[in-house]
Amino acid sequence: MIATDSQIQAANFGTAEIREIFSDRAWMQHMLDFEAALARVEARLGIIPSSAVQAIASAARVENLDVVAIMRSTQLVGYPVVELTRQLAARAGADAARYVHLGATTQDVLDTATVLQIRAAMAIVRRDVIVIAKSLAHRARQYRDTPMAGRTHLQHAVPITFGYKCAIWAEPLVAHVDRIDQAMARVAVVQFGGAAGTLASLGEKGVEVMEALAHELDLGAPTTPWHVSRAAFAEIASVLSMVCGSIGKIANDVILLSQSEIGEVAEEHEESRGSSSTMPQKRNPIASEFVLAAVRGVHALAPMMFAAMIPEHERSTSSWQSEPLAFPQMFVLAAGALERTISIVDNMVPDAQRMRRNLESNHGLIMAEALATRLTAALGRAGAHGIVERVCGLAIEQGRALADVARENREVRAHLSEAEITQALDPTSYTGSSGALVDRVCARVDAMR
Repeated sequence: MIATDSQIQAANFGTAEIREIFSDRAWMQHMLDFEAALARVEARLGIIPSSAVQAIASAARVENLDVVAIMRSTQLVGYPVVELTRQLAARAGADAARYVHLGATTQDVLDTATVLQIRAAMAIVRRDVIVIAKSLAHRARQYRDTPMAGRTHLQHAVPITFGYKCAIWAEPLVAHVDRIDQAMARVAVVQFGGAAGTLASLGEKGVEVMEALAHELDLGAPTTPWHVSRAAFAEIASVLSMVCGSIGKIANDVILLSQSEIGEVAEEHEESRGSSSTMPQKRNPIASEFVLAAVRGVHALAPMMFAAMIPEHERSTSSWQSEPLAFPQMFVLAAGALERTISIVDNMVPDAQRMRRNLESNHGLIMAEALATRLTAALGRAGAHGIVERVCGLAIEQGRALADVARENREVRAHLSEAEITQALDPTSYTGSSGALVDRVCARVDAMR
């Protein structure tokens, strides 16, 4: 059983909302919508009689289909369109049947149905990215000046603020919304080319039908049919992967900050949430864990979409056929990860006191750069760095506070007074432009629509 489809595990991966978009019923209804729109367009252009349109449109409802028969046909043919259009024609009646699917081919129907699914799914992704960004901006303002340890290579580096960390989480999401909008302008395009993309069966009206069909479905019209140009689908896979990478960063940081030894941020706690079967004290960061698991799944599936960009001639033998294995699963995993990330950022519990204790826990060594900066005016960068490196080495060796060793060092005291050393080693005075950077990110998030 695939986890995303499991009754037991599905709640950890994906949402009901996104699953409905990629359900068989929704997929087949999009195919029927394509067929009905094609009939309306061809009637307006005088290609088929107007009398056929109502019959085809009335028949083009998913509840009219024998899904079991479509399943059996798909096992033989490889695609559901043959049986779907046969049933549609039968339901429409003998007079209208001859005009069903006129000028189209299987891939036209499948690709356009996929485009309609993507349009609905990416609207959800876009919505949730904005929700996360705005929640993070609220947190960034709330903790704009709350100092904490900045960490590089998992070690104390220099002080930052928790607001700055939230802003850094939020900033890529603004760009992702732009990427979504730009990518959707390229993917929300009808596919209609007929047997080999030349629209030959429609004579001189092929392009006119293609453009009218695009308008009917509220999609863009391509310059040429794109059934062997899968770049737009690959771009959507790439954007999904980048969105997931950014929320994966949030989840990973929350996991690290919730470690017992750090304890600066926790996921919201409720009874039994993140509990252990053997350790009653455990409050595992379970939402963040499943965000990361889903993100890795999205990243693992993306290469299949890039591989599909290399079809043979005018119809691929295997490239686009692999897309259904990856695309719906990517969306389901991404939607689930986004939903959990919303919960994480809305409900996480920062501990400002623990942040301050951790900031001061390493004998003040996190302020080494600040001390070197104060000495740079008199000694130059290299000279100041060398002195402070030696002072830090002694502090580490003796297990003493950096401030105490610095006050005893003649080279330091030759240029800084005791009060200046104390001021230089105050972590709240060395968060740099954290506040200003928070304000810049929040202004960009505020403008998101």
